[in-house]
Amino acid sequence: LPLVESGGGLVQPGGSLRLSCAASGFTLDYDAIGWFRSAPGKEREGLSYISSSGGSTLYADSVKGRFTISRDNAKNTVYLQMNSLKPEDTAVYYCAVHIGAMPSLDMLEYHYWGQGTQVTVSS
Repeated sequence: LPLVESGGGLVQPGGSLRLSCAASGFTLDYDAIGWFRSAPGKEREGLSYISSSGGSTLYADSVKGRFTISRDNAKNTVYLQMNSLKPEDTAVYYCAVHIGAMPSLDMLEYHYWGQGTQVTVSS
């Protein structure tokens, strides 16, 4: 798979995790990246977007103010810092390359999905 997510795990409510999305075999320098999640019984949800330069970001209302997307092109990696985690944040988290013309969280505008990393928020 071209993208590999990592950093998931078990965390208590109110805790934090930082997810990483690393590219394998290609550079992310020119790609906008998005983070998504899938929870059992729910549709995949777009969470955050970052442009290739990092100058433009977008957040879903469900995570605005708690999650922060960033990137380090020197490390070919995009991050999702997740704070104030809630049990409803429990899901498999994915990153993908955005192929649309404008910033978007529409999953149909993304490809090269990673395999996902599990995040479980529970006491």
